[in-house]
Amino acid sequence: MTKPIDMPVRKKRDLGDVLVEKGIIPQEILAEALETLGHDNQKTRRNLPRILVEDFRIPRDLVYSEVATFYAFKSVDLSTTSVSDEMLAFIRAEFNSLPDFMRDSAIEHRVLPFTVQQGHPARLILVTPDPTGTGVHLIARSFSYTSYEIRYMPLAQWEELWKRISIDRSSYSDKQAVLADAMEETETQEERETYEQALEDEISRSGLVDLVQSILMDAVRAGASDIHVVPRGEKTTEFHFRIDGRLILWYVHNTTRAEAVAAVVKDRAKNLDRFERNAAQDGFAQLSIDRKTIRFRVSIIPVVGKALRAKFESIVIRILQEPNLSIRIEDLGFEPYSEQCIRKALAKPHGIIIVTGPTGSGKSTTLVAALRARMDPSLNVITVEDPVEYFIDGARQVKLNPKLDFEGALRSILRHDPDIVMVGEMRDRITADIAIKLANTGHLTLSTLHTNDAPSAVSRLYKMGVEPFLIASAINLVMAQRLVRKLCPKCKRPISEPDAELLKRVGVPHEKLKTTTFYEPVGCGDCIQGYKGRIALHESLYFTKEIRRMILQSDTAVDEEGIARVATQQGMKSLRHGGVELLLNGITSLEEVVSVTTEEE
Repeated sequence: MTKPIDMPVRKKRDLGDVLVEKGIIPQEILAEALETLGHDNQKTRRNLPRILVEDFRIPRDLVYSEVATFYAFKSVDLSTTSVSDEMLAFIRAEFNSLPDFMRDSAIEHRVLPFTVQQGHPARLILVTPDPTGTGVHLIARSFSYTSYEIRYMPLAQWEELWKRISIDRSSYSDKQAVLADAMEETETQEERETYEQALEDEISRSGLVDLVQSILMDAVRAGASDIHVVPRGEKTTEFHFRIDGRLILWYVHNTTRAEAVAAVVKDRAKNLDRFERNAAQDGFAQLSIDRKTIRFRVSIIPVVGKALRAKFESIVIRILQEPNLSIRIEDLGFEPYSEQCIRKALAKPHGIIIVTGPTGSGKSTTLVAALRARMDPSLNVITVEDPVEYFIDGARQVKLNPKLDFEGALRSILRHDPDIVMVGEMRDRITADIAIKLANTGHLTLSTLHTNDAPSAVSRLYKMGVEPFLIASAINLVMAQRLVRKLCPKCKRPISEPDAELLKRVGVPHEKLKTTTFYEPVGCGDCIQGYKGRIALHESLYFTKEIRRMILQSDTAVDEEGIARVATQQGMKSLRHGGVELLLNGITSLEEVVSVTTEEE
């Protein structure tokens, strides 16, 4: 182990003199501090900087930044140093590689690994708000690097960094990790059994079960919607969280084989075959986390990796949190016209309400909120979903299986005396026809469709083969939806010179360019890359008599532009228009509006 070069020993009074010369402390306080140092140093082992901060309330950063300069420690300033997701994952992995007692000591002394020195991969750089603290070098020597360098970081910034990498101190504790030798994959039964046994031994000797449990807990607490478990090598597995619609590298595990990680995930879920590695699989799991029941939907597909002997699998775990069921229409952020439209459509005894948008745009949440607004003990509410994501009290939820497909379930529902039916998705002409038949026979029907905007949903149904007169008579409302990330209110900052040309192209009125303050993301300990939470944009196409007449007059194609023009005159606002309003109110950024909405022609 290469030890750091010891700094020249300086007398405490030398540091004190410098602090006096620079006006940080007066001579009288230095004299009192040195007297205190002489009296209690044997008992408390406090040094001069600690005494000045703790006993005389001298601003900590003033003292310790000067200490760092005096002893020639370099500094790290997070306001000028960007910390990427990869760096955060590196810090987590290195910190959690320490033994339990050493991790506790690192937290106590506020020491964190930060990065590897450029050009010197064996030299670790650590940061701490007190580089002269006792125990700092002992902690630094506990990492698996041949040399290290201690750098100063202001306390507030260190605590922000700690908050960004840590949710639970016990996370990712590979307490007894023991590496198992990789075994060549073979075709004989005996060797396959030997391979599986070796994998089981590796799992039992490592902390993989605790690791997976901690990952699931951290994802729920971080507000992630999905966990991606991605094999990157024979002994490298990455865990990504999707937070507010964006994938973020959360942790890199590199002490056990990727197959072992996948096996542990499979063991924690139902309907998954741990020994099947060549086929796609779907399963589910349920855990109690923080006194809440959380359901997980697990999707597994085989993928190819560089290590040809290994059979890699990509795993995506969707987090289904029951509290979403309590959400109401008024909680979804509808602008007045859209809220008026959905309430008017729900008040009708029959007809279809369609919510459109890509995967992850919050369609299911909107449908559940709408359904809850109409649910009543006197009504028979039936849902047909694949898979069933949420348990809805008061509804009869149909679970599809190999013997009951969408078509069969919908046909059976027609004979099951329903009042309200929620169809997870109109996938093809058959399901669309049955859903429309439900609507035209006196049932209120809710469903989803994948289209870019509200008017194009009419074209999609028409191209599926649904007759225009059925579309015109059955549909009450088509609502397109997107989710945009909200700027963190704590760290967002005004843009000094906004791109006026781009703002005009997006649709910001000319008169608003000079009177509006536009903001950009920064990033702090309370958010993810400058954003915190999401808000929905809605484009509501309510079927009035005029729009129904236009659809009935369709010949070889549906006039989407004409429908959009009439709907806009009647009060519909486009997704881009909704995004611009959020931009003008300082809720989101220009980049979010551009990335989530399409340009209006």
